[in-house]
Amino acid sequence: MSFFLVFVAIVLAAVAILVGTDLAPRVFRRRAGEQPFEDGFDEPVASLPAVLLPDDAEPADVDRIRFAVGVRGYRMDQVDQVLDELRDQIARKDREIASLRTELERPEPERPRLESPEPDPAP
Repeated sequence: MSFFLVFVAIVLAAVAILVGTDLAPRVFRRRAGEQPFEDGFDEPVASLPAVLLPDDAEPADVDRIRFAVGVRGYRMDQVDQVLDELRDQIARKDREIASLRTELERPEPERPRLESPEPDPAP
């Protein structure tokens, strides 16, 4: 008799779990061509705006980026390291571009033209 009571208790607990977690409609309602059991995960919905850099990003733009913190997200120290490296690369390239632009804007000194000696006419 005690085994029967344990069996009834297990069945009642399983029914309570199915009804309480809303799994019963998913288990017993099968559509044609559908898997008998779903994985239970819906497509994630983006609730936060995308983190984007502007088209003409500057080093200060990289400093202002903040990522959402999640349970299974990226390690913050690694993200910070990559962003610091990106900021430094952008700053270095901006300095190089600025120096090249100033070099192009500087007037070139006139170079004396060297005239090549004409070959002697053959006699």
